[in-house]
Amino acid sequence: MSELWRPAAEWELQSMIAKLVREKRGIEVVGHGALRNTGRVAKSDVVLTTSGLKGITLYEPTELVMSARAGTPLYEIEAVLAARGQMLAFEPVDLGPATGAPGGALSIGGVFATNFSGSRRISAGSARDNLLGVRAINGRAELFKSGGRVMKNVTGIDVARGLTGSWGTLAIMTEVTFKVAPIPQTTQTLAFTGLPDDLAIEALNVAMNTPLEVSGAVHVPRNCAVRLRTPKFKGIDQSLTLLRLETFSAAIDERKAKLKAALKVYGKPIELDSEESFGLWSEFRSLSIMPFSTDTSLWRISTLPTKAAEIVLAIQKFMPSVAFYDWSGGMIWLEVPAAADAGAADVRRAVAVRGGHATLIRAEPEVRSNVDVFEPLKPEIERLTRGIKSAFDPSGLFNRGRMYANF
Repeated sequence: MSELWRPAAEWELQSMIAKLVREKRGIEVVGHGALRNTGRVAKSDVVLTTSGLKGITLYEPTELVMSARAGTPLYEIEAVLAARGQMLAFEPVDLGPATGAPGGALSIGGVFATNFSGSRRISAGSARDNLLGVRAINGRAELFKSGGRVMKNVTGIDVARGLTGSWGTLAIMTEVTFKVAPIPQTTQTLAFTGLPDDLAIEALNVAMNTPLEVSGAVHVPRNCAVRLRTPKFKGIDQSLTLLRLETFSAAIDERKAKLKAALKVYGKPIELDSEESFGLWSEFRSLSIMPFSTDTSLWRISTLPTKAAEIVLAIQKFMPSVAFYDWSGGMIWLEVPAAADAGAADVRRAVAVRGGHATLIRAEPEVRSNVDVFEPLKPEIERLTRGIKSAFDPSGLFNRGRMYANF
């Protein structure tokens, strides 16, 4: 059983890493445990948690910037922002409830380590796009800083954003600096019912090509829509195609009317007010419509919106599945029956033929240890990835095997 180390300060973390590097001991890097059931099972001697590195170190509401230590819980950050009428525009997704890990345990370091972003990514960018700077410790036990508190702060290689999405395999973040945004004055959602997947994605893309600043574009097929808890859709037995508008109160009615006119050939939509919209889109953030179960595995597929319905249909020829489409169809959450390979052969073949990449989000530990969880690397990309890993973590101690089996 791995030892648990919990530093309470940056200097203490640096000292611990220096000791572990000298002893060549593998390190599993975690925050509060929200992501431990995702990715490959890391091979480690020590579990090093950043949960003791907590606290907001800078907040300038007028400059729309915040800095926080990596172990600061996401809910604490969002509560402070909400009190000032602000938010994280990219809507970080909490994978905990969908993977059997604790819900609400996501840390701000985990947000940027995984780069998982929610529905508003299509208008606000990803977590990576909102990161301004980082303090981190590499596999040589060296403390370094990259970026700063303003957007135009980088010359040369943008190391801060390079760490985003690395799953703690390159360095351990100790502090992150990021952009925040005002909460929109009002939010409304249009819900079209009964559209098949291909036609629904067509409608989503028509909406995204208007100048109306749609901030959420999701399609929920019928077998997934029945799981929604939003009162307005309780017990619904049809697919839902959802478009979110967020703007000033004075502009919402005009934008809504123009969007309905642009999509009139797809039917008359159900309308949700601000409170109803908040509850609905919160369900997508927490993945509550893809609840944890040992009987199913969960995939996250990124592709061209025009290929999304085709990919799901191709997979459904080999196994039953439940899907919902985000980012106008560019990102698919796909639930399939549990199997020895989590359906990897069929999923990856369908994606490879049509373009994109697939990540296994939920499966039993033995499955995640024996299949490719992340998209397999092409030889030239693997050489580059190994070079970057060697530069940051020459002994290969951080989250060994977490992303790829052989490094």
